Amino acid sequence: MAESTYDLIVIGSGPGGYIAAIRAAQLGMRVACVEKDSTLGGTCLNIGCIPSKALLESSERYYQAGHDFAAHGIQASGLGLDLAKMMSRKDGVVRALTRGVASLFKKHTITGITGRARFLAPNRLEISGADVQIVTAPRILIATGSAPIELPIARFDGKRIVSSTEALSLPTVPGRMIVIGGGAIGLEMGSVWSRLGSEVLVVEMLDRLVPGMDTQMAAQLQRALQRQGLTFQLGTTLKSATADANGVDVGLKGPKGVSQERADVLLVAVGRRPYTEGLGLDVIGLTLDERGRIPVGPHYETAVAGVFAIGDVIPGLMLAHKAEDEGVAAVERMAGVAGHVNYDAIPNVVYTAPELASVGLSEDEAKRRGIAVRIGSFPYTANGRARSIGETEGAVKVVADATTDRVLGIHILGPHASDVIAEAALAIEFSASAEDIGRTVHAHPTLAEALKEAALAVDGRPLNI
Repeated sequence: MAESTYDLIVIGSGPGGYIAAIRAAQLGMRVACVEKDSTLGGTCLNIGCIPSKALLESSERYYQAGHDFAAHGIQASGLGLDLAKMMSRKDGVVRALTRGVASLFKKHTITGITGRARFLAPNRLEISGADVQIVTAPRILIATGSAPIELPIARFDGKRIVSSTEALSLPTVPGRMIVIGGGAIGLEMGSVWSRLGSEVLVVEMLDRLVPGMDTQMAAQLQRALQRQGLTFQLGTTLKSATADANGVDVGLKGPKGVSQERADVLLVAVGRRPYTEGLGLDVIGLTLDERGRIPVGPHYETAVAGVFAIGDVIPGLMLAHKAEDEGVAAVERMAGVAGHVNYDAIPNVVYTAPELASVGLSEDEAKRRGIAVRIGSFPYTANGRARSIGETEGAVKVVADATTDRVLGIHILGPHASDVIAEAALAIEFSASAEDIGRTVHAHPTLAEALKEAALAVDGRPLNI
């Protein structure tokens, strides 16, 4: 059997993998990228970030047409939902972007290989696809991503008990949906189907939503979603789930004891797990940690020389943009370039309405680390642009070092928080002070002015409240 040799083989074509492959090609490497599925782009482009944001956008417009247009003097009647067309639009967005990755591979002369990769040796892979082939390289980068966590008491059947994957393509709007998990995925998918007419109950085992985000803003987000029609049971766990042809019987245990619920669809969104099945890591002596992740060193090399890993399969946040930057840093290190990732400046976003975004330390985390902080906040009710577009829910919160004024964290609940957070990430990347942001001229009227005002509020001198 003939063998093909490359300088680098990347396993997985998600954001981490395909970006790593492109950067390696830019650095002069001969690169192959192995993808088990028929389309490039991994979970993010095909069944994750991109299709979910397409549905969030479509469902939000539908909701606004029925609830918000009147305030703008727009009279809408006969409003209807064409779910099939909405899904078709979502699929079109995905198709365009996955084809875009294929075009990028062609532009950078990257060899795409369809099939499942399995290690035969640290520098040698067997690819099982339409044909079996052997490929070798002195460096192999694992970027295989993650998969939804399945609970033993709620096995996915794809129809009544579903993961986020199936929740992106339900054929009809459920009369009632129960969501297990109050993190980003659960809230985003719950929001989509609630806007389209489903009665949605979100169940979370902790006493708050979106753990890891700012506590006050998480509570404010919950209130906003409740006003939109979602209901919540916190401090509650799933005890049983029995599906039949017409729905799911769900047993819950909460502060008031055990209760029984009935839903058309049960969405289990309790997190994701590293996807490493079938790679043959045992063949090369690579051991996973207690959570199924691949341990790596500071340059993303595993305990096996020449084998690297990035993204969801290694410790850290499971975020597409984290994987992208890790992929760039890993291949730059391979090429002798000083690539790095600043983990203190990685933004995190929940794409609900309003959006919740954060970067850096929360107030609580700073205190746990023994750092004295000063806080500045500014509400969107006092922001001219927020008033103009009719989206005044939320605020911006700046956490700064009490001694140096250096910005440690920024948290945003409000319209387009996912865009405004980019300035916050840049400020932390360059070790800006709250004074730096407050002295920076911002265009008026813009939502970003709320960040400027929150930075000024650290020193007790906001200008518009």
